[in-house]
Amino acid sequence: VPVVESGGGSVQAGGSLRLSCAASGYTYSNYCMGWFRQAPGKEREGVAIIQSDGRTTYADSVKGRFTISRDNAKNTLYLQMNSLKPEDTAMYYCAAGGLDLYCSFGVYQRNFRYWGQGTQVTVSS
Repeated sequence: VPVVESGGGSVQAGGSLRLSCAASGYTYSNYCMGWFRQAPGKEREGVAIIQSDGRTTYADSVKGRFTISRDNAKNTLYLQMNSLKPEDTAMYYCAAGGLDLYCSFGVYQRNFRYWGQGTQVTVSS
């Protein structure tokens, strides 16, 4: 499996979680990686993306609360989520293997070559 997420769980509003995405069988350091999420009944949306040079982009809804980072030596992507809100409840997916040129949200999701199975994040009020 090229990418595997971990770190999801249930927390109360205001709490924190750290998601991890371990990549294998592929050197991801030269490519864009990102986190996406999908809540029940809603379309999948971008949360945060990081280019090979470390430049990041965040959805407006998570700016100032979430931080995306990568450890290229470990082929691992992270998402630190603080001040969680009930509206952050969703299945979170790791995406990898995207070209920096198309490192973005929306229709550019198709840029990512590999997707994980997802990890559930549930935030209660």
